[in-house]
Amino acid sequence: MKDGVNGVALAVFIFFFLAVTVMGFLASRWRRAENENSLDEWGLGGRSFGTWVTWFLLGGDLYTAYTFVAVPAAIYAAGAAGFFAVPYTILVYPLIFTFLPRLWSVSHKHGYVTTSDFVRGRFGSKGLSLAVAVTGILATMPYIALQLVGIQAVLDVMGVGGGEDTHWFIKDLPLLIAFGVLAAYTYSSGLRAPALIAFVKDTLIYIVIAVAIIYIPIKLGGFDEIFAKAGEAYAQTNPATGKPRGSLVPGDAGQWTYATLALGSALALFMYPHSITATLSSRSREVIRRNTTILPLYSLMLGLLALLGFMAIAAGIQVKNGQLAIPQLFETMFPDWFAGVAFAAIGIGALVPAAIMSIAAANLFTRNIYKDFIKKDATPAQETKVSKLVSLLVKVGALAFVLTMDKTVAINFQLLGGIWILQTFPALVGGLFTRWMHRWALLAGWAVGMLYGTVAAYGVASPTQKHFGGSSAEIPGIGEIGYIGLTAFVLNVVVTVVLTFVLKAVKAPEGVDETSPSDYTADAGDKGVQTEMPKLGAGTH
Repeated sequence: MKDGVNGVALAVFIFFFLAVTVMGFLASRWRRAENENSLDEWGLGGRSFGTWVTWFLLGGDLYTAYTFVAVPAAIYAAGAAGFFAVPYTILVYPLIFTFLPRLWSVSHKHGYVTTSDFVRGRFGSKGLSLAVAVTGILATMPYIALQLVGIQAVLDVMGVGGGEDTHWFIKDLPLLIAFGVLAAYTYSSGLRAPALIAFVKDTLIYIVIAVAIIYIPIKLGGFDEIFAKAGEAYAQTNPATGKPRGSLVPGDAGQWTYATLALGSALALFMYPHSITATLSSRSREVIRRNTTILPLYSLMLGLLALLGFMAIAAGIQVKNGQLAIPQLFETMFPDWFAGVAFAAIGIGALVPAAIMSIAAANLFTRNIYKDFIKKDATPAQETKVSKLVSLLVKVGALAFVLTMDKTVAINFQLLGGIWILQTFPALVGGLFTRWMHRWALLAGWAVGMLYGTVAAYGVASPTQKHFGGSSAEIPGIGEIGYIGLTAFVLNVVVTVVLTFVLKAVKAPEGVDETSPSDYTADAGDKGVQTEMPKLGAGTH
């Protein structure tokens, strides 16, 4: 690690940060609507984004600074097991092709802004809607925190903020400034800000990975040399566990973990509120269908990104915090000016998803807690005001999480969030295809899945943590180690199905379904579709 502040890299980083800050504020004038005081406008960008804007927005939403830092960091720490992120992003796209267009159609028809809006309308249950909303908010909070962790990792490597003995305010001041700017333009521009900035973010990331995958291997003697050095490093015994550090190929014992983690993560990814927010911002059903076919381009990028973990080992990068491995690799291998470009890609890669996540969490609170339970007659303008304020509070909570807790805790709580959000799958995806499941059964299944997942995760220890040390544990009845979230999901579905039979047998009230079969295939131009589309300027169609 270079001593002191890397002035050239910092200057380049600041240039790009200022550029996207200006774009964030100017975004409020991009496709401006006649009436901006509605969640459709502030929280969903007027539901007006076309194929490429949606592609960049979803890419910026799903492939975050955490992805950029954590995926190769997992490879760096444990080997090929970290590659589970690649197959799960491949699995997810055929899956979402089957249900996202249906969700878009019914949401556009009825003006749904959140997944909880749909669940309430489909099953006539505010209780089930509340459960989905609370789960979404809880799962999103640590995810936002991890984006700030990504920014902090870059700042640490650039030498900004001083050493460990520096006063906490001075040390964290750069992060506080980045947070303040993010909060300001999100409040001002809503979803339009991250949508516009996503173009810059994704372009930078593609450039950095393309250069890294060619330039770094040349400097290290080629991929043969990289894999040879990585294999030697993984064969060494980890003092904390008494076992080899990792492997280039997952062993037999890790195959269940690898497969269940990939499948469970694929099922969970588009349950997150920010994924749905980006989806509902598109202007037509066809935009969603196109995006499910071109989003796999990001998976190609992710596979190349993961290889950086092997390169960090071959380059002799030594860090106590694995999240610093890739930023440190960039500073070591790249010229200072291009290291600044790479750091900017990671930093902006944190700002885009953090903005979308805070908007999504705020929309859930406003529509499914504030309006449903606190002020039922809230006007669209009041909803927008509350959502803006809550988006600030969500970011403040994430910032406090980062500043007061160990970074490992943030990662483990994000893993717990993945377990939780998967438990909303039966109500959301199941509800898009059938009304057979009883609302009370779905609520009971959700509760069982949440309880089992939380308790099982609490019992997982790691070398650095007694509780919540990971997301894998023994699968009951099978004896193999697997993803806790998927086990909890199976229990959730079993309870839901069994209780549905029971509740239907006793003729328990099922609630009113406000949707109709035609709603799930409707498009923006179909007759009878209720939309609040803004008047768009020339060239936006």
